Amino acid sequence: MNRHPSPKLNLEQLATFELVVRHGSFSAAAEQLGLTQPAVSLQVRQLEKYFNLKLLERIAKRMKPTSAGSTLLEHIAQLDNSVELALRAMAVHAQGVSGQVTLGTGATACIHLLPELLGQLKVDWPDLEVSVRIGNTDEITRAVEENRLDLGLVTLPAAGKNMSITPLYREQFVLIGPQRHDTDLSSLTPERLCGLPLVLFETGSSTRLLIDNWFQLQGLKPRPVMELGSIEAIKQMVSNGLGYSIVPQLALRGESAGCGLAQCPLQPTLERQLALVLRQDKPLNKGLKKLIDKLMSRPISKTDYVI
Repeated sequence: MNRHPSPKLNLEQLATFELVVRHGSFSAAAEQLGLTQPAVSLQVRQLEKYFNLKLLERIAKRMKPTSAGSTLLEHIAQLDNSVELALRAMAVHAQGVSGQVTLGTGATACIHLLPELLGQLKVDWPDLEVSVRIGNTDEITRAVEENRLDLGLVTLPAAGKNMSITPLYREQFVLIGPQRHDTDLSSLTPERLCGLPLVLFETGSSTRLLIDNWFQLQGLKPRPVMELGSIEAIKQMVSNGLGYSIVPQLALRGESAGCGLAQCPLQPTLERQLALVLRQDKPLNKGLKKLIDKLMSRPISKTDYVI
């Protein structure tokens, strides 16, 4: 078929054509549309020019579709249905919160912080899907910068091009040891601790960097017997008497007295700050804004910690 070149098929012309067929005249269609009869005729002629086909013919004083016109009417019905589905889908976005948001964070937050927070978000906005990716600060910041993640929840320091970094929470670290040992954890100075078997986070993680810096400020260099990427694995090793560790307070959230771990504050203290990282030019759709609001409004108390 030789069709007159045109960038797009005009939906208004299709609707006018369908109305002319339904009423059998240009004037009746024009009256319903609030247009003049010549304006309606022009729209139909433009549609015929687009397809380079005759779409209407006059039979017994009524406008009837040609064979090509009848075929077009069948497709108009399908188009109307698709448009209606599109309108309904857009209404969901306009009236509520839906879609998908991808968040990057550390393993400790994923295990001990996010389940409750995301569960609350799901209750409030059931059509919003939040997926989580695990990584260290550098990995997450890079993924946000490259737009592979919508948002990052990371341990400072963090840096990147075109990045908005919003500090959120501060959290204390604690010393943990096996509960069944007689060692008084509060008596362990950094010097004594450095001489004990240590089970620490793997080299390269932001948490390990903070711990190494804590020792270095005391003129010490730790030599761990184990370096693990999983906070739960570290806790298991310590609880079974294989060493001591320094972990974020959140990692012990919900642990019972019989978990096999003893804990005490560090002296001198060690803390870290959690921050949101986001591209400065990132459009804040409703779903992303709700997640950010939930993270930023989370109350912090002495017994309610983060990462």
